[in-house]
Amino acid sequence: MRTQFYKKIVYVIGNGQLSKMLFQAGYFLGIKIISISEKDKLKNFNYISNNNIITAEIENWKETKLINYLHKNNKFINYNILISLRDRLNQKKLFDKLKLPTATWKLLKSPLNWKKTFEKLGDTIIMKSRIGGYDGKNQYIINKDKEIELDNNYYNNFILEKKIKFAEELSIIGARNNKGRKVFYPITFNLHDSGILRCSIPYIHKRHNLQKQAEQMLGSLMKFTNYIGVMAMEFFLFENNLIVNEIAPRVHNSGHWTQNGSSISQFELHLRSILNLPIHTPKIYFSSIMINIIGHKIDIIFLKDPLLHIYWYNKKVKHNRKVGHINIISDKYNKIKKSLLILKEKLPLEYKKYLLWLIKKIKEIN
Repeated sequence: MRTQFYKKIVYVIGNGQLSKMLFQAGYFLGIKIISISEKDKLKNFNYISNNNIITAEIENWKETKLINYLHKNNKFINYNILISLRDRLNQKKLFDKLKLPTATWKLLKSPLNWKKTFEKLGDTIIMKSRIGGYDGKNQYIINKDKEIELDNNYYNNFILEKKIKFAEELSIIGARNNKGRKVFYPITFNLHDSGILRCSIPYIHKRHNLQKQAEQMLGSLMKFTNYIGVMAMEFFLFENNLIVNEIAPRVHNSGHWTQNGSSISQFELHLRSILNLPIHTPKIYFSSIMINIIGHKIDIIFLKDPLLHIYWYNKKVKHNRKVGHINIISDKYNKIKKSLLILKEKLPLEYKKYLLWLIKKIKEIN
């Protein structure tokens, strides 16, 4: 019989792949993880005690009797922060309050004078829903030369922001415990297509001049909100400076490489932080790459490559759906390049540009 190392139970709102990865991280520490889905009934969870901890893999959840019951539990870590920061309007207001550079923006309140709006925000505007809309959903590009007519349901539910002509997209993942201690992973370069993260590569071998900027920005926000746990902050790189795009108050897709490329994965680090277990800056192993598998099944032939670590989410394959990811870890550039070139022949044609970007990027930053 397995003995529980840590007596508290961690309940996770959501039962997707992030929840499963938290379960995996907790298992090896003897921490019991119980996922809660929108289909679960209150009667099955009315024994939750104040000795346990509640966290979430998602910011947006459907309101159910069970979720409403959990709201009242004072052990729901970051509950008020999650409710606030799932709204992009509140994120933007917080960035401005903390003087964190972000794209010029405004709330879509009512029918606009588009001429004045373009004068303020530039020739190309991004319209984003305040809540939800991740992976490119509910986000629209509006160009100056097009007539815009919006339905009334857009007003007060969307924000407008200037489209940044960025050189790179980056992110940083950090963690904070209830004593205020903060630790960070290296900044990570990310490639998106159609608003969906395709692949990530951390900058691990050199102390990049952007690392300090990123740590200060994320650290100040976590401190101001008294956030506990893992948080991700996404950036645009513009003229060698970071511009904050969005934050995710949870474990994040761009940190999946930490499962094999770090002494402590982001999932274990989140559990350590919310349970007040020791946290320290993770040791980074070699060069790491993460590739999302989107709308495509994983081929059994991938298992023949010893550098590839396969994560399959056991989801039905659908167009633009994240169904798994691959981590590649090695201290040899040529070995990583070889693995990527083999993958290029096995994955759909659309992956070619992602894998070639990785080959170029890993050589450039190491």
